Amino acid sequence: MKLQHLYPLLRELNDARFHSGEALAQRLGLTRAAIWKQVQALNRYPGVGIRSVRGKGYLLDPSLQLLDQQAIEVRLPDRAGQHLRELHILAETHSTNDWLRDRLPPHLHTGHACIAEYQHAARGRRGRRWECSVGSNIYLSLAWRFDLGMADLAGLSLAVGVSLARTLRELGLETLGLKWPNDLYLDDRKLGGILVEASGEIAGPALAIVGVGINIRLGEENARAIEQPWIDMASVLQATPDRNRLAGDLLAGLLDTCLIYQKQGLTPFLEEWKKYDIYMGQEVVLHMGSQEITGTYCGLDERGGLVLRNSGGRRSWYAGEVSLRSVRSQ
Repeated sequence: MKLQHLYPLLRELNDARFHSGEALAQRLGLTRAAIWKQVQALNRYPGVGIRSVRGKGYLLDPSLQLLDQQAIEVRLPDRAGQHLRELHILAETHSTNDWLRDRLPPHLHTGHACIAEYQHAARGRRGRRWECSVGSNIYLSLAWRFDLGMADLAGLSLAVGVSLARTLRELGLETLGLKWPNDLYLDDRKLGGILVEASGEIAGPALAIVGVGINIRLGEENARAIEQPWIDMASVLQATPDRNRLAGDLLAGLLDTCLIYQKQGLTPFLEEWKKYDIYMGQEVVLHMGSQEITGTYCGLDERGGLVLRNSGGRRSWYAGEVSLRSVRSQ
């Protein structure tokens, strides 16, 4: 059963109180048997836990921070809000990047965005699966038409990373850093990721769909499935940030980033990237299929390429060609 069909029941239960099956059936215009079936279906979604207690009814534990479009949009400053044509709130989708790409108007001139409660086929870089749960994390995509050529968008994920780092550090995540080209790390563990998918003409224009996934609270089922060190905000902050407020602030930052990148490219973001760079000066390994290249990480060049120094000299490498690991993690 799809989450969008179960969403009314999820919202009814999302108040940290017990609800009888009879009361839920009356409010939703369903039978008690249908309520029971929907509860069982909801419990199969990662991040949802509904208890049933005889004589009391159903309790959603823990409660979720479900998406609220008005609460998100109120966080957008006038400058950013003027460039957002549509914001879609989705109960469930394969991936927010795919959803946007399949529904964009033929002549896109301003931003279109979507945010989902849950993605069941989310992916990270190089097609890796991104673990998701319902109503707990950030799954956000923004589509933007640039009057730039495809090659000019090579550094966009770096600019986006800087934007996200600014917003997240304001929450108190002081040790948050960026791993080239598109990962957010906290205390040597992955907090989030960026997936930029671009299409268009060599000389422009080009369409970029910027996908962002950030861990606010990961459930046990998600944690068991992740094959690399991970972290979420709930494990390091005294108070978990409001999900709608955070989504609005992240989206405002992304809109501003696209506006600046259109006019000035990557240059305004390069110096700030250095402040967040977690591998500067370290020995690292670049993985290219079965080939490995070891050297000293020397930061980024003007195009956003990774600069590596070893016995063969200095050379720049670009996203899509390599995967980066610290020698210490080998």
